[in-house]
Amino acid sequence: MLGHTNAIANIAVRELGRAKNFYIGTLGLSEVEGMGDEVAVLKSGSSLVNVYRSDFAGTNKATAVTWAVGGDIDRLVKELKLRGVAFEHYDLPDTRLEGDVHVFGDFRVAWFKDPDGNILNLINQ
Repeated sequence: MLGHTNAIANIAVRELGRAKNFYIGTLGLSEVEGMGDEVAVLKSGSSLVNVYRSDFAGTNKATAVTWAVGGDIDRLVKELKLRGVAFEHYDLPDTRLEGDVHVFGDFRVAWFKDPDGNILNLINQ
């Protein structure tokens, strides 16, 4: 039923201005539509991301958004680090860490957080 319909990621934040600085200024997304101090609709590739103000920002302890970046993962991790992004390191079974990238066989993933603690990641898919 919904398999042919695009989905939109939703990210709760405490301060929309600070979040927009991160998502637009640091990650390079572009703003498609703003709705005052409550919501910003951002574009990432052909996907949309709703960033909205919420008292529950940062309470999700699981990954909120994944960017499939293919072979660019190592380059993007370096670029994001230069922009001040700190990467998370997790102790996961059958995984080795190469710098800030977790490696599971051919699968490579790097996790980081936005200013509100929302977990985001890059994968090499």
